[in-house]
Amino acid sequence: MGITRAMVVVRRLSAPVLRIRGLHMPVLRLLVRRVLVWRVLMRRALVRRLLVRRLLVRRVLVRRALVRRLLVRRVLVRRVLVRRVLRLGGLAGLLGLVVGCAEPAEERSAAQGAAESTGLRLLGGEAGDGFARATEPRPFVFPRDHGVHADFRTEWWYFTGNLAASDGRHFGFELTFFRYALAPPEAAAEDASAWRANQIWMAHFAITDTEGRRFHARERITREALGLAGATPEPLRIWVEDWSATGRGRGDELTVQLAARDDDIGLSLGMTATVPHVAQGDRGLDAKGPASGNASHYYSVPRLAAEGTLTVRDERFAVTGSAWLDREWSTSSLDPGIEGWDWFALHLSDGSSLMFYRLRTAGGESSPFSKGSWVRADGSRIALSADDVMLSVLDDWTSDATGVRYPVAWRMSVPKMDLTLEVRPYLESQELNLTVRYWEGAVRVAGRGPEGPLSGQGYLELAGY
Repeated sequence: MGITRAMVVVRRLSAPVLRIRGLHMPVLRLLVRRVLVWRVLMRRALVRRLLVRRLLVRRVLVRRALVRRLLVRRVLVRRVLVRRVLRLGGLAGLLGLVVGCAEPAEERSAAQGAAESTGLRLLGGEAGDGFARATEPRPFVFPRDHGVHADFRTEWWYFTGNLAASDGRHFGFELTFFRYALAPPEAAAEDASAWRANQIWMAHFAITDTEGRRFHARERITREALGLAGATPEPLRIWVEDWSATGRGRGDELTVQLAARDDDIGLSLGMTATVPHVAQGDRGLDAKGPASGNASHYYSVPRLAAEGTLTVRDERFAVTGSAWLDREWSTSSLDPGIEGWDWFALHLSDGSSLMFYRLRTAGGESSPFSKGSWVRADGSRIALSADDVMLSVLDDWTSDATGVRYPVAWRMSVPKMDLTLEVRPYLESQELNLTVRYWEGAVRVAGRGPEGPLSGQGYLELAGY
C-alpha cells in the first residue's frame, strides 16, 4: 500500500512534466525509490532518537543509584563511627552528642544534658590521655600554624562576618570547621586501613538574611579518612567534603577563599587580612582555668576585607563586607565548673576591633579567667581582663524550637578605655539547633568611645544555655 500511494502521489504531481519529456515510467520509478529511501532514513532517525532517549534515561537512573549509594555509605560510615566511639569508654560522653549516642535524658542531670547538647564536654579531657596540652606561650609561625595540630585533641577554624549587597541588603555568615581526635597520633597503626578514622570533622555553615527575616543553618560531619576532610598549611586548605577554605598565608599576610553550598544557601567569598594576626591571652596561651593545661593556643585575624557572592534560595547577590577568623587548639581547655560562655567579636567604626569572652560558672557568675583584646586600627593590642569589662543583659529571646532562653542583647562597658556599647542582634532567631546546639549570629553595635559616638557590627556566640 505504501508503494502504491507513493506512485499515485508522484504520478499526479509530475504527470505534466513527464508527458512532455516522454520519461513517464523511468522517472516515476526513480521518484518512488527516493521516497522509499527517505522513509527508511526517517525510520532510522526515529530509532536513533529513541535510543538516545533510552540512553539518557539510563544515565539518569544510574546517577540516582549512585547518589543513593553515597547516601547509604554516609549513613553506614556514621554508624561505624558511633560504634567506635561507644567502644572508647571515656569518649562516649564526649562525642555522644556529636554522633547521636547520648544516654537517655532521664538518666542525666540538667547540667549534663546542657553540656552534651551544647558540645561543652568536647573541651574536657583527662591528663593521661596521651594528647599534648597548652601549658606555656609559644610563637606562632605561619603558614605552619594555619594547619592541623594533631598532638592536641580539639581544634577549630572559625570564620564569621557581616556582608552587604549593592542595594545595602544585610547578610551575616558563619563557616566553621571543627576537628576532634579519637586517639593520639602515635596510637594509629602504621598498617591501618585507609578507611580507618582517628579524626572526626564537623563543619557549620549559616546565613543570616536580615531583610528576609530568615536564618539558615546547615552542618556536615565526617571522618578524615579517604580525603573526606582535613587541613593543610601550604597551600592553605581546610575542608569538610565540598565545604572549604583555601588560600595562602605567610606571616601576617593571609588570603582565603571560602566556598560552601547546601540546598538553598551558598557562599563564595574571597577575603584578605587588613591587620596583623593577634596572639590572644599571654602571647597565644589562653588560660581558661587555674589547672595547668586548662588552656588553648589562640590567635585571631580580627579584620578581613571580604568580597564575593552569596546565594539565598534562588537569589544571588554580589556582596562586600568584613570578616573575622578565630583559631584555637587545645586538649582540655575548660574547668569542670564552667557552664558556658558569651563571646563577642566586634568591628567598630573607628577602625578598632574588640574581642571578649565571658566564661560562666554553674552559678551564673563570671569566671576570673574571662578575657579579651581591644585591637586598634593600626593592629596594636590592649589586653582586657575579666575586671576590665562589665556586661549586663538588655534583652532575652526564647527559641520556639528548643525552648532555650538566650540573652541576645547586651550592654558592654570598658571604663579604662572610656568605652560603652550596646550590642543587639540583626535577627533574634539565630540559633543553630544542629548536632551541637548554640546561638551564634550577626549583631549591630552603637555606643560611645573616647573620641565620640561609635557604631559597628560583629558576631555574638552564646554557648551552654
